[in-house]
Amino acid sequence: MDIEALKQAVCDQVDRLAPQLVEASHQIHANPELNFEEHFAHDTLTNLLERNGVAPVRSAWGLATAFDAAAGTEGPVVAVLCEYDALPGVGHACGHNIIGTAGVGAGLAAAAVAEQAGGRLRILGTPAEEGGGGKVLMARAGAFEGVHAAMMVHPADADLIAITSLAIQQIEVTFRGKAAHAAAAPWEGRNALDAAVQAYTSIAAMRQHIRPDERIHGIFTNGGTKPNIVPDVAAMVWYVRSGSLASLELLKQRVFACLEAAAAATGCTMEHRWDDYPYAEVVDNQAMVEAYVANAARLGRTVRDPQASGKHVAGSTDMGNISYLVPSIHPMIQVAPDGVPIHSVDFARCAATEAGDRAVLDGAKAMAMTVVDLWCSADLRARADAEFAQRPAGVKAI
Repeated sequence: MDIEALKQAVCDQVDRLAPQLVEASHQIHANPELNFEEHFAHDTLTNLLERNGVAPVRSAWGLATAFDAAAGTEGPVVAVLCEYDALPGVGHACGHNIIGTAGVGAGLAAAAVAEQAGGRLRILGTPAEEGGGGKVLMARAGAFEGVHAAMMVHPADADLIAITSLAIQQIEVTFRGKAAHAAAAPWEGRNALDAAVQAYTSIAAMRQHIRPDERIHGIFTNGGTKPNIVPDVAAMVWYVRSGSLASLELLKQRVFACLEAAAAATGCTMEHRWDDYPYAEVVDNQAMVEAYVANAARLGRTVRDPQASGKHVAGSTDMGNISYLVPSIHPMIQVAPDGVPIHSVDFARCAATEAGDRAVLDGAKAMAMTVVDLWCSADLRARADAEFAQRPAGVKAI
């Protein structure tokens, strides 16, 4: 079977699976689950795989809501990644119901031709993208060993070759002072809330002097108990984002200096904990991107370059860490009208509309055809590998 016949076969398979894929997408959308709690989504997707002849390993790689399924017996290994966690308060406002079902659809379609195409496939269910780092935990456990390339699609308000991704790391901070009666003897106290406010003010002032691709945002999680008691404890959580893992390290030092100075200025002490891993920026493999763009065009989708078009969707994802391990792509697929941002109530509604359903099927087809390209084209694999060898070096992403 030649490559064109294989591509037609995977598209036909997605069409046969369409009712099941759309139903699964809507079920997951109606039952949003947070980081590491995605039991309904995990069961829905693994049952879908099993029902269609691909036996999954449930609760894979030490994570209760991860899964791993494989097909093919020889040849290069391509992984299709699925996400399915939701956000607090706004449910599937990032459209992970679409990511999960498009990934399973692509995997089932590619699995049907794996032997003819001479390739091997992994379908990986990766929980807790929204801050839990499921992909990083799975990578540390060995889930990506032997994988030659990885891919997923992410919903947005446009078809784009890539997310405008930022590296990110979170820090939790606790300031400790000394309680005292705020009227009777305030001089006896050391105000931990003042330390937190001073830290916030210092970081806010610093925002004028950071790069355009850098972001710092934080919240207070503890500000005291009663106004007439000098707060002896105050706490904050900060996200620090930058264009790359390398520049993130420099920005983290500046943020930390603000926190330390605030503690010193108020006579308080400070405790802190950085997340034990950052999310890296996504290093999209352009050879793979070109294949995906051509395959999406066959489906009537024009996938634009954010740099050329001026249309950007910015964010951070643990797919960035995987892109440091293997050649990877993370294209954006349109499910909402232009201008509807991800992580909004309006976007959550769009994720269960006809446009969202179309994205499930088109995303599955475009990825499955790209898997076929990687299996069948030694030249594509060579170009992808050569490009990957030039990725940023000297930075630990896992």
